[in-house]
Amino acid sequence: MKSLTATFLFVLLTTLGLRAENAVRAGALVVEPPTLICLGFEWEIAGDDNRNATVEVGYRPAGESTWKEGLPLLRMGGERIFRAPYTVPDRFAGSILDLEPDTEYEVRLTMNDPDGLTGQAVQTTKVRTRGEPKAASGGRVLHVYPPDWSEPKQEPSFTGLMAAYAEAGTGDWNVVFQRKVGPGDIILVHAGLYKGDRTNYVDPLSTTFDGAYLLTARGTPDKPIVIRAAGDGEVIFDGDGAFRLFDVMAADYHIFEGLTIRNTEVAFWAGVKDVAGSKGLTVRNCRIENVGVGITTQYAGSKDFYIADNVFLGRDDRTRVLGWANPGIYGAHPLNSYYAVKVYGSGHVIAHNAVAFFHDGISVCTHGVPEPEQELKAVAIDIYNNDIHVTGDDFIEADGGVHNIRVMRNRGVNAAHTGLSAQPIFGGPAYYIRNIVYNTPVALKFNNPAGVIVYHNTIIAENRTAQRVSNAHFRNNLFLGTDAPGRAISVLGGPTAYSSYDYNGYRPNRGAAVQYVWLGPRPGLQVDYDSPPDQGRRFRTLAELAAATGQETHGIELDYDIFESLRPPVPPDSSKPGTVYHVVDLNFSLKASGKAVDAGVRLPNVNDQFAGTAPDLGAYEVGQTAPVYGPRWLEEPPFYR
Repeated sequence: MKSLTATFLFVLLTTLGLRAENAVRAGALVVEPPTLICLGFEWEIAGDDNRNATVEVGYRPAGESTWKEGLPLLRMGGERIFRAPYTVPDRFAGSILDLEPDTEYEVRLTMNDPDGLTGQAVQTTKVRTRGEPKAASGGRVLHVYPPDWSEPKQEPSFTGLMAAYAEAGTGDWNVVFQRKVGPGDIILVHAGLYKGDRTNYVDPLSTTFDGAYLLTARGTPDKPIVIRAAGDGEVIFDGDGAFRLFDVMAADYHIFEGLTIRNTEVAFWAGVKDVAGSKGLTVRNCRIENVGVGITTQYAGSKDFYIADNVFLGRDDRTRVLGWANPGIYGAHPLNSYYAVKVYGSGHVIAHNAVAFFHDGISVCTHGVPEPEQELKAVAIDIYNNDIHVTGDDFIEADGGVHNIRVMRNRGVNAAHTGLSAQPIFGGPAYYIRNIVYNTPVALKFNNPAGVIVYHNTIIAENRTAQRVSNAHFRNNLFLGTDAPGRAISVLGGPTAYSSYDYNGYRPNRGAAVQYVWLGPRPGLQVDYDSPPDQGRRFRTLAELAAATGQETHGIELDYDIFESLRPPVPPDSSKPGTVYHVVDLNFSLKASGKAVDAGVRLPNVNDQFAGTAPDLGAYEVGQTAPVYGPRWLEEPPFYR
């Protein structure tokens, strides 16, 4: 009798224990660093083995009465990353998008689970978005002039930047700083050429031997140190071929504004992995040209950069598209210019830049397994409204991002390899929203990431990556093929059965026997990381795919007549250089009577302002103004014809 009772109790407790694992246990809420227009959150959990818990998002400006609905947080956990051995921890994460800068918001997160919930089910918090960095009032104003200045000077005046910044000397005294600038100081740089002679022992600009401006003072968020063009003509900092020009690894909260920077391998050297890096760097309204790298930090502790309204022009071929897709032409794939911007850390904003003639356009550093400390992860990074032209590899790489990477409203034309990359993402979400991709062999390079949300993009290229993505969600996108010989228009799916694809539009490639490839897990499996990655089920039509997989039951097939006036690019040919197209000749607006209009699904906080009976597919909604791409002070992209 005792034995039967013990057995019964064991079975009962085991059953209750198994059932309890389906219930969710709410843990700690993490509020990520705010950016100018986005807020990010992570909510740790345990349990929820059947993955049916949800988190609803509500938000409103502080003091208002009406709540707005946000996208639900993304459930993640258990996804495996192979390129850097890592298993995504159990949590929810997600963003509230397109808010007003420098505004306090009330946020309400509500967790639900039909199997039960323990812990705090509702989290409320107040978070203020960041304001655009600006000079403080009350600081000193220091005037810098080039060595050949012959006009009257405003006082206090200095010859060269380092004399004002640190009263640096020449010769052996060039690193003996008598006085540094302090928080709130403004250095006005007057018109002229600032080109040091690093071979001159007594170089008047104090760039002896290595040619760099070594900046080590520290501003604060409220009192940054400002280095700004004075407004009396172009200010040119010429690196004369130096490896790096502005070394700001130890310089926190600096603003560089209105400068022309050229002829150096690295314009802004802002951080090295596991060594050091700056915080609060702002580079705004600058022209950076003839450089190998524009701005770089690979330091996990870097945070809150604001890189906006700049022009970055590299050294790569301006008249042909050359890269991985045509290795016989490109040879050993030389890096004349590597990338315009690459960052790691948190809270960075890279917005409204024009980028051309680099290997890569804008990147998150491919950092490896994330550091365990929350403040050292790549989270809360915004890349939006940039205009990218002619890259040897990719337009934008979110590679190495962990949570809440937001890639929104960017336009990329002419990439030799891929439009948008995620190899890998360590849980996500990485948001790809309302981007335009045109003339590239591969639309998306999603090499085993976990947690990508792909909404409302217009992609004129084959989505033919076969590298499998976990926990992916695609809605309201347009994928239009270029009739590349023998290529499917889209490869979908990956190791997780909870990925989802629906309400997308596809233009099949003429002459291709297979149009869609499904790489989902084997039937009956929720997760399948053991099937060979090159296997897949092949379909001729979208209807066949939907019937076999349950995906894209609202997806449609369409053609280029959905646009007001747009033709496909010439399909890439690996035996010859690619054709260069120019954005001024391309029109991505939808025709009001086309099949893509009213064919989407509502996505809160993404397409709330849609017109008609439903949102339109792709990046543009009929009747709404197109985004402003690139610097807001430019009338037309600075790309050569």
